[in-house]
Amino acid sequence: MSKLDLEWLRVFDEVWQTASVSKAAERLGIAQAAASTALNKLRAHFDDRLFERTALGMQPTPHAQKIQPALREALAQIERARASREAFDPATAKRRFRICLTDISEVVLLPRLLDHLGREAPGVQVETEIVSAASARRLEDGEVDLAVGFMPQLEAGFYGQTLFRQNFVCLVAKDHPRIGSKLTRKAFADASHAVIASSGTGHAIVDKTIARAGIERKVAVRLSSFLGVARIVAQTELVVIVPRVLGQILATQEPVRIIEPPFALPAYAVKQHWHARFHADDGNAWLRRTMAQLFGGGAAPG
Repeated sequence: MSKLDLEWLRVFDEVWQTASVSKAAERLGIAQAAASTALNKLRAHFDDRLFERTALGMQPTPHAQKIQPALREALAQIERARASREAFDPATAKRRFRICLTDISEVVLLPRLLDHLGREAPGVQVETEIVSAASARRLEDGEVDLAVGFMPQLEAGFYGQTLFRQNFVCLVAKDHPRIGSKLTRKAFADASHAVIASSGTGHAIVDKTIARAGIERKVAVRLSSFLGVARIVAQTELVVIVPRVLGQILATQEPVRIIEPPFALPAYAVKQHWHARFHADDGNAWLRRTMAQLFGGGAAPG
């Protein structure tokens, strides 16, 4: 048996409705010869004439009457599948997006994103979760729509787009008794430090750079998050290294100040990542475009 072609089924349906091959061709926007060819292939496929010419036009045979409901339902299901992929309209959409973010991004990016959504996509909701070792699998499974941060582990099977580049600064209490406007290598080595171990932030490259420079930090506390570090630094004599954009925000919230580190620290790219399975999804594509419009361009958001 030959394989059924979708266009053959459409010809069958139109001939059924119009009782005419020429009218079926006209409604489908194809040549009459093409419609006749499709009908002949259907006849060969089903080993039946399907339609016979009568005074009332092309009338179905008993076998055509038998198979018509199934063929019509097949066409209807295909049409429903096609219509299910409607263009994403942010103004009317009711959808919840789940985004993997670092704790830094929740502070730096999320307020601006939510403000934008409130104006442009009031029916869109956002649910966040912290970047973790499971983020890659959750992106692949569709449990997460987007991941934002420094995640070089997301390579095969994932798309990535740089939003902006980021570097590091030191943060100290505004009235730190031993550190003035400039931080020397000796003062850095002599000071006690807070260190943050947070995935997806690029902070691992800080540790590697300091180790290569032969500097051993006196670590007083290791924190799992950046969120409370400004309050801790403001009330102690600790030094902490943070991404510049976060330091600028924290300096407006607590009595802390930014100082340039006494040695060069590498910059890193903050990217948005998504899995190839959802690259063509209209809603996902809209969210990615929105993130790029709000935070793209290479410069850190301010």
